[in-house]
Amino acid sequence: MASTMQPFKAISYASHEPGTRLIVLGAVHGNETCGTRAVERVAGELDSGALALRAGRVTLVPVTNPLAYANRRRAGDRNLNRGLGPTQSPRQYEDHVANWLCPLLAQQDVLLDLHSFQTPGAPFVMLGPQDNDGTLEPFSHARQEEALAARLGVQRAMDGWLQAYAGGVALRRERVAASGGSTADIDERYGVGTTEYMRSMGGWALTLECGQHDDPDAPSVAYRAIVRTLAHLRLIDAADPAPQPVVEGLRLSQVIDRLHPDDGFAKPWKSFDPVAAGDSIGHRHDGAPVLAPFDGHIVFPNQAAAPGQEWFYLARRHPRLQAAA
Repeated sequence: MASTMQPFKAISYASHEPGTRLIVLGAVHGNETCGTRAVERVAGELDSGALALRAGRVTLVPVTNPLAYANRRRAGDRNLNRGLGPTQSPRQYEDHVANWLCPLLAQQDVLLDLHSFQTPGAPFVMLGPQDNDGTLEPFSHARQEEALAARLGVQRAMDGWLQAYAGGVALRRERVAASGGSTADIDERYGVGTTEYMRSMGGWALTLECGQHDDPDAPSVAYRAIVRTLAHLRLIDAADPAPQPVVEGLRLSQVIDRLHPDDGFAKPWKSFDPVAAGDSIGHRHDGAPVLAPFDGHIVFPNQAAAPGQEWFYLARRHPRLQAAA
């Protein structure tokens, strides 16, 4: 594989003045191209002088996963944003990406990771946990993430990713123990992606979901977020953007796996569609209903999910992010 691999590309700009080290990623998933277009636009403006770096360092990665990007699909051999970490024995393409990307992330202070999603919906930002000294995702930079999240220009913010994923992994373990089967995804650390890895290295990070994959406005959402981040971190001469006056805060609370190819949704759900306790979300292959356990919102519904993988998430309203704005 190594002989056919193209070199990875990162564009770095360094000021003579000290400041924050920011990295911006596009196309962690190859079919999510809005970040690539935005990063290319910002690089062009830094090159031309339309944007001037006054302090710190900015590293721009237009295409984080070149194989997936070249094939216009989510992944090359596997999802780069799961189980992210360096390995001494790379086997899949994304292992090689990780061995390049993880040391690069470790050199930075802040990460902005630009994504898009499958179903129609408004842009939103995902941030990490509140400050804690737990074992799953200890963290001490929640205030910095909250302040930037409120300034990216979106009206919805969500947290709880790794905690919800770990809960789903616990249920998978129970199924594996009961059935005697096996799955590669029974490690709660399999939920670690770019932002989680960045936090584990002492930095802080946000994922911005800029809209549906083909939304023509998504590259502008991504571009605006990069420029606002540069201003907020005082890397360019621009006023700190005002925080969004209203931010809807949600916390991921539960993940439901698809268990059989014939598991189906009750309707074509979109992310953030509301559900009330007892509402029919779908059905299992044997006809058993899948009902909402509480009032909340469905997130990341995926009718194409493989059995044993995430089918949809459920989120509850949470006051943390409203207060941050």
